[in-house]
Amino acid sequence: MAEYEFDLFVIGAGSGGVRAARMAASQGMRVAVAEDRYMGGTCVNVGCVPKKLFVYASGYSENFDDARAYGWKNSGANFDWPTLRDNNAKEISRLNGIYRNLLNNSGVTVIDGRASIADPHRVVVDGRDYTAERILVATGGWPFIPEIPGREFVLTSNEVFSMEAFPKRVLVVGGGYIAVEFAGIFAGLGADTHLSYRRDLFLRGFDRDIRNFVRDEVVKKGIDLKFNHQVKAIEKLQDGSLLVHDEDGSSLNVDTVLYATGRKANTVGLGLEQQGVVLHKDGTISVDDNFRTNVHSIYALGDVTGEPQLTPVALAEAMALVKHWRTGNTAEIDYNNIPTAVFCQPNIGTVGLSEEEARDSGISVTVFKSEFRPMRHTVSGNTERTLMKLVVDSSTDKVIGVHMVGDDAGEIIQGMAIALKAGATKKTFDETIGIHPTAAEEFVTMRAPVGS
Repeated sequence: MAEYEFDLFVIGAGSGGVRAARMAASQGMRVAVAEDRYMGGTCVNVGCVPKKLFVYASGYSENFDDARAYGWKNSGANFDWPTLRDNNAKEISRLNGIYRNLLNNSGVTVIDGRASIADPHRVVVDGRDYTAERILVATGGWPFIPEIPGREFVLTSNEVFSMEAFPKRVLVVGGGYIAVEFAGIFAGLGADTHLSYRRDLFLRGFDRDIRNFVRDEVVKKGIDLKFNHQVKAIEKLQDGSLLVHDEDGSSLNVDTVLYATGRKANTVGLGLEQQGVVLHKDGTISVDDNFRTNVHSIYALGDVTGEPQLTPVALAEAMALVKHWRTGNTAEIDYNNIPTAVFCQPNIGTVGLSEEEARDSGISVTVFKSEFRPMRHTVSGNTERTLMKLVVDSSTDKVIGVHMVGDDAGEIIQGMAIALKAGATKKTFDETIGIHPTAAEEFVTMRAPVGS
């Protein structure tokens, strides 16, 4: 009889947990997964997938306006929130089923319920004990709302996709990519939208030129940007609306307040502290290069361990961990040059170092930039513009950063990420023939560096 019921017990059926469970099962391991909320985790249910669908939805209003210049005569269109909300819910339900089937078809035992770790080899779910040689924590993150009066009246990304009614007036609080994306979604769907951020410019950590450019483009979409703005309290009025009080004494009356002020590791109630698992000050789980905690049998990966909080990173970590278990070799993950996109409007795509990061690292850089009006808007009259930027190491000619704001930026930057991974130089870019007419060809036709 085996010493343990399972070789691996995974807590959390998000992207990383499901991938690790399936890959481990394919190697002959006896695997269980416990999930207390929904299959697929944040990305599938309240993150990347529904958010992208809502971005698509919010872009149609502008597309209808642009179409008139191309000969499409339309009498206007009306947005129906229940249709979008319910169709999104159907799609998410379909994906939930796919994730469950993937686990079942892989031979993984799926357990519905909140799990906690009772000892290094024992997990409890709804009062039942399960034993495992290894325990993997992949519980992701959870939206953070600061402790202010009236915080009980706000929404987070967990609830926003299923609102009963669409608000006419919205305040989005936050300065990260989630806040900027949702401000664009609300504005595109027709809400009077305000974005509050406590610093002087949003999207901290991105290239400064990108941040400035997006600020100017977002304003064109009708979003009221409130920088250096600190919410003090939120009051619910008799008519159901919310009165938001600012630190400077001003106030704003809206129907909905969405907080997108970051996410914290979802570790509450897991029993990690009781087992002596070391956590960082921000609550994330401390792991070594093989995703092992200080407790020999307990592992963790994905958002619950900290940055970078991206679905593809969790997937890569899961595959690296299972390979480590199979081979005994160190789990190899290259966190350099991870591409990412922000689905604001227009989109951001970026990979590699920002100009500021490069200079702060002591790298002498040559910068190439191009700003232009996309071809489609030369006819439509839309004032939206595109920005492309290359950051080049002057001593090696290697391209070390590629940044873009514009339509399909994420699609374009994915290809650029391969080029950076392969060590492409500016000469490589220059010798590449472009596809005409496309926006992407601008990346291989920029010849004059900034300041020349």
